[in-house]
Amino acid sequence: MNWHWLTFFGDSMLLLPCAVLIVMLLLWKADTRRTCLQWLLLFGAAGAIVVVSKLAFMGWGVGSRRYDFTGFSGHSALSASIWPVMIWILTSRASRRWRLAAVCGGYLLALTVGFSRVVIHAHSESEVIAGLALGFTISTSFLLMQNSHHTAIRHLSYGQITAVLLLPLLLVVQGKKAPTQGLLEQIALTVAPVQRVYTRADLHGKGRLVVPDTVQITPQ
Repeated sequence: MNWHWLTFFGDSMLLLPCAVLIVMLLLWKADTRRTCLQWLLLFGAAGAIVVVSKLAFMGWGVGSRRYDFTGFSGHSALSASIWPVMIWILTSRASRRWRLAAVCGGYLLALTVGFSRVVIHAHSESEVIAGLALGFTISTSFLLMQNSHHTAIRHLSYGQITAVLLLPLLLVVQGKKAPTQGLLEQIALTVAPVQRVYTRADLHGKGRLVVPDTVQITPQ
C-alpha cells in the first residue's frame, strides 16, 4: 500500500478546490441557497478550528505532552468533512440505498486517510482522531440537516459528473502538495512572541526553543 499517495486524498491542494466545487454545485443544483450557506458555515468553522489549534501550538506551545497533541490533523479533518458531502452530491441520481452506500464509502476513505497520517508518522493518533471527529461532525451535521429539510439536489448528468471529477483527478495525478505547513509557520512567527515555532520535540522537552518567560511548553 502506497500510504504517501493515499494521504494526498486529504491534502488541501486537492480538497480546498473540492470544497469550492461543493459550493458551486450547491448553488447550481440544490433547491435552496440555504444549503450552500449551511455548508459554508460548517466547513468554515472546521477550517478555523484546525488553523487556530495549529497556530496555538506553533506560536504559544498550546498542546498536550501526555497525548502527543499539537493540533487537529488537517488532512483528517478536511477529508472527513468533504468526501462524504462531495459523494452525496455526485450520487444525486442514484437510489437511496446506493447513495447511502456511496456516502459510507466517503467516510471510509476519510478513515483511511487518517490512518495513513499515522502510518507515515505525520501525526499522532490523538491528532488524527481529533481531526476525524471534527470532520465527521461537520459532514454528518450537514447531511442530517439536508435529510431533515428534504433537500433536493437536481440530478447531474454523466457528462457533468465527469466534468466535476476532472479537476480532482488532475490534481491527484499531479500529486503536488500544498505549502500550508510553511504558511502557518510564517503566520505563527508573525503573530506570536517566538523566534521560531514550537515543534513536537519542544513538546517532549527535546527542543531548545528560546521564548519569553510567560510562554511555557504545554503542561502534562
